[in-house]
Amino acid sequence: MVKNVGIPVSQAEKALTSGISFDGSSIEGFVRIEESDMVLIPDVNTYQVLPWEVGGGNVARIICDVHLPNGKPFEGDPRYVLKKAIKEAHALGFTMNTGPELEFFLFEEKDGKSTNKPHDFGGYFDFPPIDLAEGIRQEIVVALENMGFNIEASHHEVAEGQHEIDFKYDDALTTADNVITFKFVTKTIARMNNLYASFMPKPVFGINGSGMHTNISLFKDGKNAFYDEDGEYEVSDTLRYFIGGLKKHVQAFTAVTNPLVNSYKRLVPGYEAPVYVAWSGANRSSLIRIPAARGMSTRVELRSPDPACNPYLSFAVILMAGLDGVKNKIDAGEPVKHNIFDMSESERIENGIESLPGNLKDALNAFESSAIVREALGEHVFSNLRRLGRAEWDAYRTQVHQWELKRYLNII
Repeated sequence: MVKNVGIPVSQAEKALTSGISFDGSSIEGFVRIEESDMVLIPDVNTYQVLPWEVGGGNVARIICDVHLPNGKPFEGDPRYVLKKAIKEAHALGFTMNTGPELEFFLFEEKDGKSTNKPHDFGGYFDFPPIDLAEGIRQEIVVALENMGFNIEASHHEVAEGQHEIDFKYDDALTTADNVITFKFVTKTIARMNNLYASFMPKPVFGINGSGMHTNISLFKDGKNAFYDEDGEYEVSDTLRYFIGGLKKHVQAFTAVTNPLVNSYKRLVPGYEAPVYVAWSGANRSSLIRIPAARGMSTRVELRSPDPACNPYLSFAVILMAGLDGVKNKIDAGEPVKHNIFDMSESERIENGIESLPGNLKDALNAFESSAIVREALGEHVFSNLRRLGRAEWDAYRTQVHQWELKRYLNII
């Protein structure tokens, strides 16, 4: 969850020179009450004026890094975790760019709260009058462009009330900042239109859930390290090894890229859900694919993450998993060219195609056993994600759900 503290302009100089103190023990997963003092250090590169007035005046936002009172970075800060992974890539000569595709729903509100009733009945690429949200998406696009985004496209998605707005890729840290900004702006514009924008992975049973397909590329010496005009499919060994790392570790880092109980209601066969651990070219039934563009645009698309994830932690584990593949030359195997959704279980086993974890409990089991994920996150974040994930699963499994009442109450 993104947190916020507001300061008047009169305090800006102080904040920029000595930071802003806060109580870290009040934020779940940070520190204990006996070591609560922490400091926010603004990153001036993230300064942006919000494209709407607040309380009749202009407001700017700056994203902050979290530090300890002694000036050292806090190892539980998600931005620090990603910066650490980026440093690891730089040591190998690589820079990682990411381009996520965030899907979201626009729901009607009632009594100030969101329902899960879609705002319209449109489908993929529909336009008005079936798509009732074209104007709202345009408002979001204009607001984002005013904050420095390079918007590539916006459109109605497959499900009723579901939408997607794509922005241009950038380095991993800038893109992670853009993800949290995108969600904040989208939710704010929706509220201004008496709607609620939800990035919940699967808010409505029986229709498609929302993903955050993530496009990834490595650059070295100003060139795309994934492209090789002489290689098979015009891709480099570096790309194949990177995919090998993703395939090896994806089950372990799924608890990070898909962190909620609800995430696994999306990751089920059907509904275009990427559940099978395989790679391909244009084949969208595989978890990992290589889009058709080549040259500087050569990239890998990882289709499993969802927009509920923490982008800093997610990009960190994806990068470290891929780099493990590159460093150790992990074989990605051959691409799968057939529709995996049409394969029987025995055919998938025969082709060595495994599945992602089916629920948060299984994802946490894989997460706990991974040395790479532990290294990527650091002990503080790793142990807290494990603790909070287990608590989330226990709260879910012991709850009596409406489905159970409807199915059993009057017949048992």
